[in-house]
Amino acid sequence: MEHANPKPRRRDPRAQSPAESSSDELAAGSDHDEAERRRASWTMQKAFTPQRPQKTGRLYSESESPDELAVDAGEYWRSSRMRNRHRSPSPITHTKMRDDHSQGGSDDLPDDNMPGSDIDQAHDADDWSNRSNTPVPTPVATSIPNNVDYREKFVMYGHLRGVSAVQFSPDCSMIASAGADAAVRIWDTASGRLIHIFEGHLAGISTLAWAPDGEWIATGSDDKTIRLWNVNTLKAHTKVFDGHQNYVYQIAFAPKGNILVSGSYDEAVFMWDVRRAQVMRSLPAHSDPVAGIDVVHDGTLIVSCALDGLIRVWDTHSGQCLRTLVMEDNPPATCVKFSPNGKYVLAWTLDNCIRMWHYAESRVLKTFQGHVNTKYSLSGCFGTYGPQNGIYDPPLCFVVSGSEDGSIFFWDLVSKQILQRLNGHTGAVLCVHTGTLNGKRMVVSCGADKTVRLWEEVGENDDDDDAFSDGATPTPESHLKSHSQTNTPVQDADGDNAMTDVSAVPSTTATPAEDATAEDVTMA
Repeated sequence: MEHANPKPRRRDPRAQSPAESSSDELAAGSDHDEAERRRASWTMQKAFTPQRPQKTGRLYSESESPDELAVDAGEYWRSSRMRNRHRSPSPITHTKMRDDHSQGGSDDLPDDNMPGSDIDQAHDADDWSNRSNTPVPTPVATSIPNNVDYREKFVMYGHLRGVSAVQFSPDCSMIASAGADAAVRIWDTASGRLIHIFEGHLAGISTLAWAPDGEWIATGSDDKTIRLWNVNTLKAHTKVFDGHQNYVYQIAFAPKGNILVSGSYDEAVFMWDVRRAQVMRSLPAHSDPVAGIDVVHDGTLIVSCALDGLIRVWDTHSGQCLRTLVMEDNPPATCVKFSPNGKYVLAWTLDNCIRMWHYAESRVLKTFQGHVNTKYSLSGCFGTYGPQNGIYDPPLCFVVSGSEDGSIFFWDLVSKQILQRLNGHTGAVLCVHTGTLNGKRMVVSCGADKTVRLWEEVGENDDDDDAFSDGATPTPESHLKSHSQTNTPVQDADGDNAMTDVSAVPSTTATPAEDATAEDVTMA
């Protein structure tokens, strides 16, 4: 169903254009860099040990948002990470970055070929003195693939209305899907067969999330509640998470599974104690419906977005807003995702753009375009591609998203080039998720055409005729029959909202943001 127009959006006069806030820090100071490099070379010649140059840290003391902490942001991120070290270990112990200098290099880590790096110092020392006999290895140029090759493996039928959310289980052995028919369906990834159907919501389901242990599935519905389902016992949780005053639009688990975060059309973000099914904290997040929610990999940060176009980053421990991100033209934001290394945020907006933000610096690094997104809340994620034999370390990364024209788009994270465009859905593709099972990379998608589709990557050694012959494609008749024998479909006037249609929100067209750097995302 169509929603009422939200409150008029307010434009933050302090918001800077990404083009204005982007900086080209490598364009100046060439003479100074040359002097510094030679000085470093003489130092190395005397000490016989290359010294890595110290990086100059940036200060972010100038607040761009009235609700940020009244401390230096750089100091906050550092102290926050020290606290996290004592609370819970991070799954990422060492961050590696892949830089493509043809697109503009990253200034986060020194590249091996940049002035002042270890290899550059070794070359200079060899020119100035023959004391060092250590040979310098010649880097081997490796071509980067310019495409990915995913093929449709299964088409899973059974949903009676559009499917708004789909996600692999943590071990990728199962797939959960939910939609406007108020039902949650569990599928076997290897065969595409229907395992079970959960029903209990009184209206359409807009969002779902697997618990980190893979035992529970949480779903958020237009009936204003969140329910949990156990895939081992095939029973629902005895308690219903009741507290929101409007549609529950997006949910996400914290890494330990003890906290569930939800965003709602009541403009609030709730943090739930999963064991007690009670609200731990309510964040006064936005002045418009909250459309997107995500939790960083170590559980210390929450990101939310709303139809007012604002993206906010919150501290989980204190509940304070650390950053408010806003585009110049303020298009409605409908989905947000943290990168696996936790440094960036992907944001979907209703101006046919997906932007990757460096939220600590409040600037846009990448803008991905080519898909259609002016009406629905679309959802996607990050993924990896390229050979799995260790040639690329870290792996090559892509961004994947659905489109309202029925396509699925893959973009290279560095070059922003479209790696592949999949066609198969006959309606808007509302959600896309990536996973790996038995060494095979896969993508699952769902959409307004009532289907769930599984796509599998074809390797160079795979035979095209036999690559997808390991299971039979489920037929519409078989799944509809199993549903009619055991369940009665729920009809509800509000079920259309689970299609995540936000067409009532006026869409503004923003000027594509310029990329500040060509930084990559290290996959966990």
